[in-house]
Amino acid sequence: MPARAVILLSGGLDSATVLAMAAKDGFECFALSFRYGQRHNLELGCARRIAAAAKVQQHIEVPIDLRTFGGSALTSDVAVPKDRSTNEMATGIPITYVPARNTIFLAFALAWAEVLASWDIFIGINALDYSGYPDCRPEFIAAFAALANLATRAGVEGNERIRIHAPLMNLRKSEIIRLGLAMGVNYADTISCYDPQPDGKSCGRCDSCKLRLAGFAACQVADPIAYVHDAAETR
Repeated sequence: MPARAVILLSGGLDSATVLAMAAKDGFECFALSFRYGQRHNLELGCARRIAAAAKVQQHIEVPIDLRTFGGSALTSDVAVPKDRSTNEMATGIPITYVPARNTIFLAFALAWAEVLASWDIFIGINALDYSGYPDCRPEFIAAFAALANLATRAGVEGNERIRIHAPLMNLRKSEIIRLGLAMGVNYADTISCYDPQPDGKSCGRCDSCKLRLAGFAACQVADPIAYVHDAAETR
């Protein structure tokens, strides 16, 4: 019987790749997504399509409301930064950081993993492209794994240790895309934009879009998703 794994699935490029990696490694995959008061819910539709295509064992959407606290351009009416340079993106903690989001998501994943008798949780964080995010660092993953094995019945009484997998941690976006394409990931089912149009087109100007577009350009592969007209002209 294959080992079970909980996969945090946002509907973005990175999490879709991580799901494919877990499946390739032989895990029975259980996908977990969140309706957390984010700026748009297009990513949840993407997550559903990705989970269905991957034929996961189960896909759960958990409703929580981080907009109650705000503190981020993704959970408030603060404008999403646009047209930032690579140097600007590499400096400081951006306003698109959602306070404690990955800690909260991993805590939910840990709870489900205990119920499933799973020892493995996968998350698509990346320390190179998102170096300003405090919860996208190796130190964070190591600390959460230590907590998971101290604070759960499975960690205390089990014969194995709970593992937090972050296989994209040290990869550039282009490397992630190449890896996903080699596994057959359909990136047309993903979205990365922080501030898409109502019709689903990505802005092409936020940090996440610019990193994605640069990654596809480095791979010399066309990004299969739609962008607004001006963004398409500047890719």
